[in-house]
Amino acid sequence: MKKSKKMNFWMRRKSHIAPLLLGGVVITLLFFNEDTSWKNNMEYQRQIKVLQERIKECNDSAQWFHDRRMGLLHGNEELEKIAREEYHMQKPTEDVYLLDD
Repeated sequence: MKKSKKMNFWMRRKSHIAPLLLGGVVITLLFFNEDTSWKNNMEYQRQIKVLQERIKECNDSAQWFHDRRMGLLHGNEELEKIAREEYHMQKPTEDVYLLDD
């Protein structure tokens, strides 16, 4: 009986050791394990942010090209503007002057 009381008393006194060891193992796994390390997680988050910015840029440029295409298909003014500015076309009755800076 005395031994069980002593063992019970010892277990109650030392009961904080198991959670501390378990917490230490969890922290070690989170910070130093190659697959789940905090450093790798931060690097992955940085890469995700960079890729999301690139996706946004690509979506913006795709929208610009789509709008320009629709303008060319449905509007004569946009088509005429591009023909004049990019291909230096003119109407038969116009004179074109090119200025060099």
